[in-house]
Amino acid sequence: MLNDIKRDAQTRMGKSIDALKHDLSRLRTGRASTTLVDGIKVPYYGSDMPLNQVATVALADGRSIVITPFEKNMVAPIEKALLASDLGITPTTAGTVIRLNMPPLTEERRRELAKHVSHEGENAKIAIRNVRRDALQHVKDLLKEKKITEDEERKADEEVQKLTDQFVKEVDKLAKAKEEELMSM
Repeated sequence: MLNDIKRDAQTRMGKSIDALKHDLSRLRTGRASTTLVDGIKVPYYGSDMPLNQVATVALADGRSIVITPFEKNMVAPIEKALLASDLGITPTTAGTVIRLNMPPLTEERRRELAKHVSHEGENAKIAIRNVRRDALQHVKDLLKEKKITEDEERKADEEVQKLTDQFVKEVDKLAKAKEEELMSM
């Protein structure tokens, strides 16, 4: 019973870390990355499709993304979708190839992004603490039902706390690394 609670807590905390990694990978750091355009939807024959399903998305160099539509008539809808997105980058079109050039980040924008990174990190820590709270509540419920002893409860509480501390350190490490990446450019 206790092992199941700890395993569930560890799995859920791991998912919080994965969600943080995903959110941080989508932040624009001045370097080109194909993950920047992952969330963009393009109208395609009456339905919205992900950009990578209607075009090839590739890196030309460290500062530019090249988008090549599978069909010539998709250039204009892709351009419109890129302009409507929150990327803040104007696409450049040459024939059937669309290019996104990443401008260098200003100092002010870097500070904004660093604040956003710390905010995302704090949200991940809150999610981890909520998982801890749920796990501790399950342990207390087992104690009330007299399925475990007080010593087992105390030991389980300590183990859940150690698990929480471990995942909070991981969040701090990820957020610090992303902030350093932002400020070093």
